[in-house]
Amino acid sequence: MIDVHVHLGRTASGKEPPVTEEEILRRMDELGIDRAVILPLVSPEVMYSPFTTEDVLEVVARHPDRLLAFCNVDPRSGTNSPDMDFSWMLQEYKDAGCLGLGEATANLYFDEPRCLNLYRHCGQVGFPVLFHMATHVGYGLYGLADEIGLPRLERALRECPQTIFIGHAMAFWAEISADVDEQTRGGYPKEPIRKFGRVPELLARYPNLWADISAGSGFNALTREPEYGCRFLEEHQDKLLFGTDICHVNQDVPIVPWFNEALRNGKISQTCYEKIARKNAERLLGLA
Repeated sequence: MIDVHVHLGRTASGKEPPVTEEEILRRMDELGIDRAVILPLVSPEVMYSPFTTEDVLEVVARHPDRLLAFCNVDPRSGTNSPDMDFSWMLQEYKDAGCLGLGEATANLYFDEPRCLNLYRHCGQVGFPVLFHMATHVGYGLYGLADEIGLPRLERALRECPQTIFIGHAMAFWAEISADVDEQTRGGYPKEPIRKFGRVPELLARYPNLWADISAGSGFNALTREPEYGCRFLEEHQDKLLFGTDICHVNQDVPIVPWFNEALRNGKISQTCYEKIARKNAERLLGLA
């Protein structure tokens, strides 16, 4: 299995012990994960102290057979301008071994000009962008913000066709259902899915939208109505990526046993399982 979403360092609270490379490798062995993508976090909204791309590259260099690197750049970096030239920086990170950009966590609107500028540069260098979606811009939040129905994400998908976007977090995964509302979209809604939402619609419509099934948000979306969750995996099996979002010591990751059990019980096919667990990441990141 390839996990496309893990972190090192301290969380935003700063009160927990940092996740170390030894902890990540131990959890990978425990969970049956062969390789994992380390996502740096650099935006001030999410980190007590940043864990930079350079930090990630140092760790990956010590474990090149197990760990993979994404880079991260805040769209406000440099000149804090929609005209900032990120091309040289992203190319340097690509030459150093980075395979994408993420987790994008700046608390700006998803289609804000500085964000669109960064997305376009990522597309030009061939980097997918893994993003954390937020419900709005404001105090106490991190992540790129959108409204119900994901109109800002759709604008970015249209205006940055070269860029692959990988969806993540509550405000993204709540939109697996059409009954999403302001009270539920920032959490883990439990209501049955009566009508398919914008996430499956956008996945079907735009070739450049993918998603990772990590964290409580991905797990909740797939298990709030298990039959539909497995059907969703089958229908979008070419554009989904396995992930855990490990960012705490001894973190519970129920997506792993659930995903494995779905295969054992015949709820998803072997082909679907292999694509999401490994083959899609190999294809997207050029690992095959």
